[in-house]
Amino acid sequence: MTETVSITITQKENYQFLVDFGDAIPNLLVDEPVPMGAGSGPAPAHILLTAAANCLSASLLFSLKKYGQDAGGITTRATCTIDRNPNNRLRVLHIDVMIQFAQDGANIKHLDRVLGQFEEFCTVSQSIQAGIPIKVSVTDGRGVCLK
Repeated sequence: MTETVSITITQKENYQFLVDFGDAIPNLLVDEPVPMGAGSGPAPAHILLTAAANCLSASLLFSLKKYGQDAGGITTRATCTIDRNPNNRLRVLHIDVMIQFAQDGANIKHLDRVLGQFEEFCTVSQSIQAGIPIKVSVTDGRGVCLK
């Protein structure tokens, strides 16, 4: 299945841009943080983290549903490290994604299968990992580290 996704980005002022996703989705104002921009919207690094974290969360949910399981809600926190590369250019060097679901892991059937496969379902993180290492961890509602 081949899919094409397109957006249009239009500069509003300085580093502020309006992202147009098409008719069905509201526009999004993005901006660079101070001192370059005004910080009036998410920056590109925020969008990258959002894409990876959302895709991993949805992939975990998909994997759970394949086995008829309910996580009781999923909360995901993503963090990236931005630093200079050997050419002194700012780059995203690493991404950490921490996923927590409300349900006790002991109550989820086939948890080993779920955790063993969900990352493979994530189009975005699997694509990003070709250039940026991504570390993923999963904890349950009691805070038990499952992955």
